Amino acid sequence: MKKNVGGMDRTARLIVGPLLVLTGIAGYAGMLALAVGPLPQALTSVAVFLIGTILLVTGLVQKCPLNRVLGVNTYRRAETGESDVQAVPSQK
Repeated sequence: MKKNVGGMDRTARLIVGPLLVLTGIAGYAGMLALAVGPLPQALTSVAVFLIGTILLVTGLVQKCPLNRVLGVNTYRRAETGESDVQAVPSQK
């Protein structure tokens, strides 16, 4: 899969992701109330933690399956000078 997360999208994921991970941990530990309506505290905390983890990982690896399905690409290769092609060492 090619990189499709970059720019402000990546920055937002790398900021919001860890915040949600910490919020999920604090909620699960009982230090923060996250229960919404009939959902139990533990379930809500785990959901927030997982969403944060997904955002963090997709921000780090710059690849998001949901962006691919939706046809969204915020990665700009020309700006960073990076290439998606892996260098193959020559055999001598």
